[in-house]
Amino acid sequence: MSWGTELWDQFDNLEKHTQWGIDILEKYIKFVKERAEIELSYAKQLRNLSKKYQPKKNSKEEEEYKYTACKAFLSTLNEMNDYAGQHEVISENMISQITMDLVRYVQELKQERKSNFHDGRKAQQHIETCWKQLESSKRRFERDCKEADRAQQYFEKMDADINVTKADVEKARQQAQLRHQMAEDSKADYSSILQRFNQEQWEYYHTHIPNIFQKIQEMEERRIVRIGESMKTYAEVDRQVIPIIGKCLDGIVKAAESIDQKNDSQLVVEAYKSGFEPPGDIEFEDYTQPMKRTVSENSLSSSKDSKSELKFGGKSRGKLWPFIKKNKLMSLLTSPHQPPPPPPASASPSAVPNGPQSPKQQKEPLSHRFNEFMTSKPKIHCFRSLKRGGATPEDFSNLPPEQRRKKLQQKVDDLNKEIQKETDQRDAITKMKDVYLKNPQMGDPASLDHKLAEATQNIEKLRLETQKFEAWLAEVEGRLPARSDQARRQSGMYDGQTHQTVTNCAQDRESSPDGSYTEEQSQESELKVLATDFDDEFDDEEPLPAIGTCKALYTFEGQNEGTISVVEGEVLSVIEEDKGDGWTRIRRNEDEEGYVPTSYVEVYLDKNAKGAKTYI
Repeated sequence: MSWGTELWDQFDNLEKHTQWGIDILEKYIKFVKERAEIELSYAKQLRNLSKKYQPKKNSKEEEEYKYTACKAFLSTLNEMNDYAGQHEVISENMISQITMDLVRYVQELKQERKSNFHDGRKAQQHIETCWKQLESSKRRFERDCKEADRAQQYFEKMDADINVTKADVEKARQQAQLRHQMAEDSKADYSSILQRFNQEQWEYYHTHIPNIFQKIQEMEERRIVRIGESMKTYAEVDRQVIPIIGKCLDGIVKAAESIDQKNDSQLVVEAYKSGFEPPGDIEFEDYTQPMKRTVSENSLSSSKDSKSELKFGGKSRGKLWPFIKKNKLMSLLTSPHQPPPPPPASASPSAVPNGPQSPKQQKEPLSHRFNEFMTSKPKIHCFRSLKRGGATPEDFSNLPPEQRRKKLQQKVDDLNKEIQKETDQRDAITKMKDVYLKNPQMGDPASLDHKLAEATQNIEKLRLETQKFEAWLAEVEGRLPARSDQARRQSGMYDGQTHQTVTNCAQDRESSPDGSYTEEQSQESELKVLATDFDDEFDDEEPLPAIGTCKALYTFEGQNEGTISVVEGEVLSVIEEDKGDGWTRIRRNEDEEGYVPTSYVEVYLDKNAKGAKTYI
């Protein structure tokens, strides 16, 4: 099958067909370009998506990625980033291996097609010129034959006419001979041109056109083969990245299989465990029997009442005391835990003006006073670190024990890393100095003394800092319940917000099998711990205002914790009246205050003062 023999007369159709073939190739090139752009855009969107959900550095989100589920999600994001890279590879390979190659081939194809059809048109124009020459010689031969025939007829007519002169007859004869000669010449010329045309025409249809059409056919077949190869390359480009994409998907599956729900649950425990004991049972308060206040009954001397009141009604109160106002709490914690001594026999407390009222007068029980403290509006100065932007203490004392231990352990580890880094730097400087000493031409050893001294100083500072944090860590670990070394190593860095003083309460509760305070525990130590902690948290609390004055009726030697000594006749300021326990709180010189027995002083209350009561 050859276009030259089968399609010898379809020059124009072949020209249209080859142009259509080039258009198809250009359309395929455009298709591949758009596919490459889609792949590149898809890869870019995947990368942006992966970047969007990546945890921000030094943020709370970064801490959340310690959980296995979050780690798996982070692995998925990383695998999607690699997945996007493979789509970029597809785009690059399609552009380099298909698009650019086909663009160059189309240009060559257009040039070849143009050359082939130019040769065809040239051969076509040549045969058309030969045809025109043949037609021209043919018409000339026909014209000459007609002219010769007319000249012959005219001669015969003149020769037959007797009236025509002999000279005219001769002239007509010569004219007829001339026309006949011209007809013979035209005939010979026409015959020659016809033979030449037939030769040219044979060569045109059997040699030139078949050769040209054969070239065009080969060109078209090469185009078809080339577009097929490009399609194979198109598929191969995708196939090349399938193994890597498969690895990315396998990575996602592996990350999903690595999720451990038990481990995540344990991390939640480590993140939020405070180290406190759960609250115990609330003690029963019996309201069925009327309570008649007497000095002995309402005194804090009873060890049982003292213990229960100091504990704020059992363990359930242990977590509420940070919210109690300092002045009210301290009035309980620092008041003497014993009944006031009776006054000298020379005077009766009932005879003293403004003295304590009759013991039979009903007063609210001490538990009611605690309820009043619990429901009063708290001033949470000790929790100001919870506010946004609040300063965190250096020893992390604002955290629960367990969380504080983890923070301190992390700080110690970081400091040890810094020490190791500085030590390595010092060793490197020392080695360099030794090299300079051995080879002075390489540098001046004295120039490194400053850096060496600076590194040594930094190491010393870091060691002191480490010792400080290790001391705090040892203190915290001493207060915490016994825990295995493995559990300690598993704890990490987490945040919490609770006052450290509650740790002491929890530790004290652990000292008794039932979780309550024992009689052997010193009330003085309890008072010191609580008073010290609250003094630290409520330093900005204003002192209690004076609500009146008092005059000492007798000399009192304050030997117990929370009491103050007075001399008979001394005038002092009253800052808290008797609450039913037989003690009045007084102040001397704005810097010394304490409790004295109410029966030992004569109280003059200011009725306009805040907190003053009017006795009926």
